[in-house]
Amino acid sequence: MPNWEDKFASWKRRRITRRHALFGFGYGLVLSTTLFSCSTPQNNNQQQANSSTSNTTNTASTSTSSDSTSKKVVRIVRSKQLTALAVLEKQGTLEKRLEPLGYKVEWPEFAAGPQQLEALNAGGLDIASTAESPPVFSQAAGTPLVYLAANSSDGQAVSLLVPVNSPVKNFQDLKGKKIAFQKASIGHYLTVRAVEKEGLKLSDVESVFLAPPDANAAFSQGKVDAWFIWEPFVTRNEQNKVGRVLIDGSGGLRDTNNFYTTNRKFYQENPEVIKIFLDELEKAQVWSRNHPKQIAQLLTSATQLDVPTLEKMHSKYDFALVPITEEIIKKQQQVADKWLSLGLIPKKVNVRDGFLTPEQYAEITPKEVLAKK
Repeated sequence: MPNWEDKFASWKRRRITRRHALFGFGYGLVLSTTLFSCSTPQNNNQQQANSSTSNTTNTASTSTSSDSTSKKVVRIVRSKQLTALAVLEKQGTLEKRLEPLGYKVEWPEFAAGPQQLEALNAGGLDIASTAESPPVFSQAAGTPLVYLAANSSDGQAVSLLVPVNSPVKNFQDLKGKKIAFQKASIGHYLTVRAVEKEGLKLSDVESVFLAPPDANAAFSQGKVDAWFIWEPFVTRNEQNKVGRVLIDGSGGLRDTNNFYTTNRKFYQENPEVIKIFLDELEKAQVWSRNHPKQIAQLLTSATQLDVPTLEKMHSKYDFALVPITEEIIKKQQQVADKWLSLGLIPKKVNVRDGFLTPEQYAEITPKEVLAKK
């Protein structure tokens, strides 16, 4: 049976044509000089891009209107079947609550956070789940982003891998070496944090911008010296004796949160859907935190990972929604300013433009989460 990474890589190849067409319209025109400056853009002209996006939109509209129950579709990112968001999908409680309101739920997959927010801007996704950096790059590209909720940092779930037989013993040993990561991702941000912690500059290492499936292949083939990546890639590389963890995001290296985001239009038109989503997500978080064995058993068939492996991965997550506070907003602004200082976004971003008012958060945030303030 193919392993998780092979299935994911196969999925990526099947979707790449459609994703590049979607990327080429609107959002991609801006991010081609920021998010993907390291790669050669597709040679599709604007007319082809517009046509592709139009066809995608028309297909979605037709699907909704021809549905016998005339249900509206809510597209929430699939979490690779590892976190409480995966539990929410598997248990089906969100679908049950939204069905009487005339909604059905779809769970599309994406390679990483930047790809999610491309789709969010282009209308191919309604609710995304990313680390701190993708929203900043998205705001820099002009996306009318809305931060819906903050999640625990889960620093242990993101690690810097080196080959199992690598002579590298600490981060200083990576000076002049190749480090792979998805550009504008948590791996990128933690690389920046790590070099600064060691008194180095980002230019002291060679950044290799690769999406997770491509980075996985490059790492296993010895084409890069290290790889900053998240679960399940970390544990699987350890299991296969391909890589070992040099450092992870714990111990203060990661000082930011994960976020659930949407676009302004979806927020304005679907406040009740968002409220229900966050309510059910919080329930899934609590259940996951209190049932470590059961969550592994619940997700083993979907992930094709055994229970002990999933238990090891899940031990790295805190499974907690946290209230959005002024401190979180200020930290997110620091992230945006860092990317600007490195010349990786084209303009200063005021992240507050994407945050709601305390009164608006009070309307959609579960009271159990607000009580954590």
